[in-house]
Order: sequence, then C-alpha cells, then structure tokens
Amino acid sequence: MTEDAPDAGAVRAALAGTRWGSVSVVPTTGSTNADLASAARDGAEPGSVLIATHQSSGRGRLARSWETPPGASVATSVLVAPRVPLASWGWLPLLVGIAVARGVAASTGLVARLKWPNDVLIGGLKVCGILCEAVPDLPTPVAVLGFGLNTALSAEQLPVPTATSLRLEGASAEASSVLVAILRELDAVLGSWESGVDPRPSYRDLCSTLGCEVSVLRPSGAPVLGRAVDVDPDGALLVETATGLRTFVAGDVQHLRPHAG
Repeated sequence: MTEDAPDAGAVRAALAGTRWGSVSVVPTTGSTNADLASAARDGAEPGSVLIATHQSSGRGRLARSWETPPGASVATSVLVAPRVPLASWGWLPLLVGIAVARGVAASTGLVARLKWPNDVLIGGLKVCGILCEAVPDLPTPVAVLGFGLNTALSAEQLPVPTATSLRLEGASAEASSVLVAILRELDAVLGSWESGVDPRPSYRDLCSTLGCEVSVLRPSGAPVLGRAVDVDPDGALLVETATGLRTFVAGDVQHLRPHAG
C-alpha cells in the first residue's frame, strides 16, 4: 500500500461513466465532510468528490473526533442527491459500508466485512469508518457521504488495538486504485437502491454481526445482550434478547462470540 496522494485527474478519468464528476484532492483539511457540505451550500453539484490524505478534525459516529498521521489514511467525501424518499436515507451509511467492503476486496484481494451499522473490518479489525450527513436548508435535499480508510498506518500509529490498515494486512495496491474501486461500487450500490432493489440481501452477505452474540451499548441505560438476527427494512438491527426481539436504530455493538447454531 503506497502513501502517494491520489491524482485527481487519474481518479476522474477512471470514474468515467459513473455519477462522480468533479474530483478534488487536497493534502490536508479539517473535515472533508464539512468542506463538501459548505461547497454544497455554495452551489456544488451532486457527484462532487473531495479526497484528503490528512484530516485534522475528522469526525465519526456519535460525535467522536479522531486524527491520523499525514499520509497514513485517506478521507473521501461525496455529494449525492438520492432519488428515493428522505425517509429511506437512513440506509445511506449502510450502503457506503457495502461499497467500501466490496471495493477493498476487489482492489486488494482482502476479505472485508461489516460490523453493524457500517464499520468496515478486516480480520475483525476496523480499517474504515463512515459518516453520512444530510445538508439542510437547500432547495434540493442532498447528503454528504464520508469514509476514512486506513491505508498506510503502521502498528505504532494505530489509534486503538482494534484498528488496522491496508498496509498492515498486506495490501500492495495504490490508494488511488482502491478509492476508484470503492467509488465505482458506491455508484452501483446507490443505483440499485434508487431503482427499488432491496439492499438487505447484499448487506446480510457482508455483515459479520448477524448471527453473533452481541452487547449493544446505548447512549443511556445498561448494555443489551442478545443475538443479532437480522436488519429490518430500515436497516435497524434486530436482536433476540432474553425478553424478546429488540430493534436498535443506533448504538455501539460489541461482538461477544459467533452464533454456534
């Protein structure tokens, strides 16, 4: 896995025929999501792509902040205007997860899986985080879909023991080729969803949470223990507990052990 910054022109050319048009690459920024949301308010069109090889104010789910060393990861955000009702946009983070897992596998040969809702794992370790945000107060509703991929982090640079990078997993592909594969997959996944195809079968195929004994940590209250059995039509996690089936639209999931049955 090389540390070279992706070339905007090469990425744009490789994405010909997809919904991705404008491609910008910057060496560093506070947050690609925030920058692209601001650009949307200034008139940027859906299909815009912003890539940075360093974020100083990266954000994750549940308002967590994070930062990786320059050149060790790639942050990418895209602007979309999905042709589906707003009520269904809760699927967007999960769809990005599908695209990242497929794109990583296609470009590196590594087996990538998902932990609900959208952490991308290799060998049970997190290689990519995803954050999707609606941009309010625009005539046409749009959303920014962001993902931060650990490309060249060394073992000494890992922020937590449960993280990894493509380099540590033995990938030799250039960052540009991995990003192109992910963005091509994202175009296809979004297109399928917009055409009315149920995304649950694709998600189930990649989600390692399903079938596991899990602990669901919520913003308040005690953790909920049970077996993750499915996702519902809105992408929420269904967990069979001692008191019956529970539905979770948010929460941190910890895998306890695989389902023996």
